[in-house]
Amino acid sequence: MARPADVTTRASRSRGPAIPLARFAAAADLTAAISEWQSWLENERRASRHTALGYGRDLAGFLDFLREHLGALPSLAALEALGPADFRAYLAARTQDGIERSSSARALSTLRGFFRFLDRRGLAKNAALAAVRTPKLPKSVPKPLSPEDAGLALERIAELAEAPWIGQRDVAILTLLYGCGLRLSEALGLTRAEAPIKPGMLSITGKGRKMRLVPVLPAVSEAVAEYLTLCPHRLAAKGPLFVGVRGGPLNPRLVQRQMQRLRALLDLPETATPHALRHSFATHLLAGGGDLRGIQELLGHASLSTTQRYTAVDADRLLAVYDRAHPRAKAKA
Repeated sequence: MARPADVTTRASRSRGPAIPLARFAAAADLTAAISEWQSWLENERRASRHTALGYGRDLAGFLDFLREHLGALPSLAALEALGPADFRAYLAARTQDGIERSSSARALSTLRGFFRFLDRRGLAKNAALAAVRTPKLPKSVPKPLSPEDAGLALERIAELAEAPWIGQRDVAILTLLYGCGLRLSEALGLTRAEAPIKPGMLSITGKGRKMRLVPVLPAVSEAVAEYLTLCPHRLAAKGPLFVGVRGGPLNPRLVQRQMQRLRALLDLPETATPHALRHSFATHLLAGGGDLRGIQELLGHASLSTTQRYTAVDADRLLAVYDRAHPRAKAKA
């Protein structure tokens, strides 16, 4: 049996820094195809590092299964020969291992994308995946904080810090999440030169490196400006805006840990995470009369259906709008 090729970094000709990959149990021809796919993800698809790593792990897990399932290293020819039963066996094995359906659905999506890539490049063709259904998932509804709890989170987070500047840093970060609807990664990805220290518009690079503009409220700019006044470190213009105790880039886990401590302090639910503040931003905008298309743009959602999840959170307001605006709402039976 041939030894699996060891691919642990992106091809050196790829633009940008090499991204560590999973170890693939695959024949040489399939390994070369995977390297092309990874380069395409980064350079043409513009996938984030986090996304590329996730795809790599999903594909590596599938190839590990195939190695056992087929009794040999998977190759491009082996992928072409797979039938629906093979893919269903893969999903069944994941179920037996206790892997959640949401994870299997994501892994199957990765495989569909990889097989489409192979087909487009003329490397391998297999239509069997079209006959395999994606595991049905329960509809998830965003879990925002109430306006009162969101306000308390911003007011009290500084109490948990070891130094005033760290407390103000955490206030500024949470204010960006709630006041601008940023993801935590987007807030921590801001550079010193991009610091929103005045009300106006802020350019954000989101998922898929898509750009969007979000308005900066006075409360947001004031929180960031106060943090910069107190921060004891010299921040380079192209360096991170938010730094840790020693002046290096801030680890997102530290923000998550502070939110965990805040939950205990304020008796908030387990769903009160940094990302819940982004959910709160959207839900409270919707409750205040914001339209879905506008909220979609502010959040950077590629699809309106993703934004529409927030209508399930605020059904009472939508019913009130119906009662007030629809000509048949007050008609007597």
